[in-house]
Amino acid sequence: MKIKYSKDVDILMMELSNDPIAFAEKKAGVIVHFNKSRQPVALEIMDAKEWLKETYSLLPRDIEREVLTA
Repeated sequence: MKIKYSKDVDILMMELSNDPIAFAEKKAGVIVHFNKSRQPVALEIMDAKEWLKETYSLLPRDIEREVLTA
């Protein structure tokens, strides 16, 4: 899994697979990108700092560090 944080737009991107993206769905500030088999390929989390504050205790520490140190 690759994790990137874009500070200028406050978006956390988690790449789950190298599969090509076929389509995406957005719900509650999260965009999930899927391959043609409907398997998740990537997640985009909008307003990542706020999301991280709300889910702090549930996340792996590498995601927390990526966002909070940016």
